[in-house]
Amino acid sequence: MGGRTPGEAMKVGVQLPEVERVVRWPEVARMARLVEDSGFDSIWVGDHLLYEEDGVRSGPWEAFTQLAAIAAVTKRVEIGPLVAAQPFHEPTILAKQAATVDEISGGRLTLGLGAGWNRLEFDAFGLPYDKRVSRFAEGFEIIRRLLAGETVTFHGDFYDVDECVLLPPSNRPGGPPLMIGSNSERMLSITLPHVASWNSWFTDFGNDPARLPALVAKIEEACHLAGRDPATLDKTVALLFELPGAGGRRLSRNPIQGDVEAMAEAMRQVAAAGIDGIQLVLDPIDEQSIATMADVLAAFRG
Repeated sequence: MGGRTPGEAMKVGVQLPEVERVVRWPEVARMARLVEDSGFDSIWVGDHLLYEEDGVRSGPWEAFTQLAAIAAVTKRVEIGPLVAAQPFHEPTILAKQAATVDEISGGRLTLGLGAGWNRLEFDAFGLPYDKRVSRFAEGFEIIRRLLAGETVTFHGDFYDVDECVLLPPSNRPGGPPLMIGSNSERMLSITLPHVASWNSWFTDFGNDPARLPALVAKIEEACHLAGRDPATLDKTVALLFELPGAGGRRLSRNPIQGDVEAMAEAMRQVAAAGIDGIQLVLDPIDEQSIATMADVLAAFRG
């Protein structure tokens, strides 16, 4: 979907807090409503269990429980995990959770999926870390087929399923759209024939819009190898912005800074690179930052 006028059609969403600080549900709910009321297109939460930095451990709230609650306190915005680590979850149960959240939201869920990366949380929660991509490949097949409405029997190296079906059935034909959060050639080959969208985290391209054309070219080549027209794949990226009071964001590297027009211009550069959607990662992530970025969104779309 490249070739648009910058800002013409690109969707813009916000990632809610993860482990920057402890954020209780009332504040999360206020932020979710503010994102929606400010005209953003989507809300995202991370699917992680535990982090450790400089010997200090912290953890976010569970992703799908949050998404169900966010679905109930919003009406319009799309929602999704950015992205769900499939090996954290039994695939049949993950599909059931996704179908339920999609129902609560009235068909607003995008199910972002990946293979996970942080060994600490796998070990701490007793989850197998080895052969993650192979586990993902089996889990992905089960999830996508269940969400599409199939009755699934599957016997693999990691998962065994007998005549599993998701009931009640989805109101959305084909179920919620899937998104892959990976740049790995193997992960792309597994998923590109089936997903609606692709996502890259800001650290994967140095948070630099100038590096996005090369990354988009790589993804388009992967589409060709998978026998898919690249124009049928929505391409999305997370982008890190630093605002007054910053300091809590993990791995804050090369953040986008400046006044409203400078930040809007960075978003225009992303759109010009052929990107269909941005998830704003804000440091700090609070109601004031969301309000500031609403002004940036207006300048971007103006």
